[in-house]
Amino acid sequence: MSAGRARLPVAIVAGLHADARRAAVDEVLRAVPGAVALHHDLTSAVDGSVRRTVRDADGLLGSGDAPLVNDCACCALREDLVPELTRLAEAGAHRLAVVELWDSVEPHGMAPVIASEGAPLALTGVATVVDPALVLPYLTDGDDLADVGLAAAPADRRTVADTFARQLEYPTVIAVVEDGAVADDGDRALLAQLTPGARKVPAGSGALGTALLAGFDPEAATARVHPACALLPQECDEHGVSTFVWRHERPFHPQRLYAALEDLACAAARSRGRFWLADRPDTLLSWDAAGGALCVESAGPWLAALPDAAWEMVPAERRVAASVDWHPEHGDRRQYLTFTAPGLDRGSLRALLDSCLLTDDEYAAGRNRWEQLPHVFDDLLDPVS
Repeated sequence: MSAGRARLPVAIVAGLHADARRAAVDEVLRAVPGAVALHHDLTSAVDGSVRRTVRDADGLLGSGDAPLVNDCACCALREDLVPELTRLAEAGAHRLAVVELWDSVEPHGMAPVIASEGAPLALTGVATVVDPALVLPYLTDGDDLADVGLAAAPADRRTVADTFARQLEYPTVIAVVEDGAVADDGDRALLAQLTPGARKVPAGSGALGTALLAGFDPEAATARVHPACALLPQECDEHGVSTFVWRHERPFHPQRLYAALEDLACAAARSRGRFWLADRPDTLLSWDAAGGALCVESAGPWLAALPDAAWEMVPAERRVAASVDWHPEHGDRRQYLTFTAPGLDRGSLRALLDSCLLTDDEYAAGRNRWEQLPHVFDDLLDPVS
């Protein structure tokens, strides 16, 4: 590519609903002259290869196969994606390249790959295509991707629900596809509450192409889903769908929280956030539940546990998030969990969460005593290989 030539804009379009996703991409190809779509079909990955196609509004431009890498279809996608996009950029014949991700591929895994390449590529947009009528069915589907033919690798242990949730929460654009009058106000309210930071673009309106050219900040997008500074849903109650935001400055008693995990995981269609265990006072823990399954993981230390010199290495978004609720004694350590679902029982949920906190006497005993409490989360957080 010559030094004076502009970079090729690249947009990512994801979505578990393949028909809706393909229709949205077709719309962009028709609306943006010179647009081209690149798609890697992982269906044939079990046979050892990934099928690549390139098309424009008039039809297929080319196709080919990419070999599996490390027995992983997504790895093959990463290895093949940038060279193909670079080839398209160097041809100089296209105004926009749309990367249409396969059903279960998450945009969070592909956006940094493209963004880090720099010239001759410019990542300008990330969208997930959603039919509001399918949000609740997908979020409550605890089936493994492997069981429904959507696993991206033999070792892929994701579920339909958690994959769909991450597809929703990372993009800056949600392309809304409605199939007749199937979706109701409750479906739309659920989608709106789960995606507070995303622009909603009606599919078929002709606006999706423009939205995908508006620009995309990968670092901000990563911060938006990082447990330490995630943009979480806000308190809301609309059309029978509620979001309950629970905050507290006192740590959880590990045994009582562990005993309540199943009830809490099943209390909402989607719950997210960060939490603090008394026996792990310096570790920020992430909470991620969908489809009745809960994942808790260490997300590193709380900022208050870091030496001052280390703060400069922490992203600005996280420092800002921590400063909003900084506690004079505990710093950024706190509970911050959100629960979203139709017919949510706020009162019972609040009572259950409150019951898992340290009591006044336990809290007054201090940190040294907290760290001696039973480490019942060790099997979840420090599994033996």
